[in-house]
Amino acid sequence: MAQHAFLSASGAKKWLTCPPSAKLEQQFTNKTSTAAEEGTLAHELGELTLQKELKIISNRKFNSEFKKIEANELFTHDMPDYVEVYVGTCMEKVSEARAKTKDAVISLEQRLNYSRWVPEGFGTGDMVIIADGTIEIIDLKYGKGVPVSALGNIQMKLYALGAIAEFEFLYNIDNVKMTIIQPRLDSISTDEIKAEDLLNWAEDVLKPTAQLAFKGEGEFCAGEHCSSGFCRASSICRARADKNMELAQYEFSDAPTLSTEEIADIIGKVNELAKWAKDIQGYALEQAVSGIDYPGWKLVEGRSNRRYTDVEAIASILGANDYDDAELYKPKELQGLTNMEKVVGKKKLCELIGDYIEKPQGKPVLVTVSDKREVFNKASSDFQ
Repeated sequence: MAQHAFLSASGAKKWLTCPPSAKLEQQFTNKTSTAAEEGTLAHELGELTLQKELKIISNRKFNSEFKKIEANELFTHDMPDYVEVYVGTCMEKVSEARAKTKDAVISLEQRLNYSRWVPEGFGTGDMVIIADGTIEIIDLKYGKGVPVSALGNIQMKLYALGAIAEFEFLYNIDNVKMTIIQPRLDSISTDEIKAEDLLNWAEDVLKPTAQLAFKGEGEFCAGEHCSSGFCRASSICRARADKNMELAQYEFSDAPTLSTEEIADIIGKVNELAKWAKDIQGYALEQAVSGIDYPGWKLVEGRSNRRYTDVEAIASILGANDYDDAELYKPKELQGLTNMEKVVGKKKLCELIGDYIEKPQGKPVLVTVSDKREVFNKASSDFQ
């Protein structure tokens, strides 16, 4: 199992915003998820495929290792298609680097130590390229739940600092490029910064805040980084509770109806309030199952639905009693597109039935102006 730094690069946005949260989190179990394990498998496939493309391993070795990955229960037929997007982009960047610098340095799964600025800090860069005075860090994000951009990405900045620390004595590094490839969301983003500016940020902002976080000092600060999954202590954090309780103390004007400004303010608070309430409920249930009693509440058995224990035996018995298949079985139904891609593979499915797949315009959703999606075109939707 891969090691993780106490002040990890992936959690940097959280502990930079709320320094003492790093220590507080240590009281709670760090749970893995199927999505995380699936991402790890995709990274293994990505590294293996790049090793083949870069002639680091033979085709025979690739085929042997691929069979092991394919045997994993989390492997799906569409995984190689998505990973190929990552590999293809990496190889394009390798070609560009070698065109500029014949002996460009290409490194896979490079350990990056940024402990010069963050106590005991380290991480792993999926691909590091050094050419023409520029270091580029490339990172694969296999998740599809939350879009991740390279622009201003703190995790990528820490990886870049680790790369500078590793290679600055061998190469003159003037610029840093950071690229995130998120194939299941068709997203490839790149940010660029001068190495000098990055190092100044590291000394002026990162280093002093990391020292506070490592000691468990500084002020708690609630925000987007609190959401369940980002901070393990978020469910019962006092600072988050105080922030969400502001809505209960909302001061309304004397007007009989809410103004657009008041509605806008409430919407933002209600969304986070709903997330917080759900996190509290989930935490309380988990603790109650473990034996914790909450005043005024009790643990009971919820509703459940009846289910068959042996479908084949049931079909055999009913069939022997003159019930035919038309009465016993539901009509055939095609798998949904997501599951079908897993069965057939994204690329192959598109080749076979791409002409019969459409993506209707999505329903309008109200989000903050910081959201990167384009404004909904109501006029065009009225004609559909």
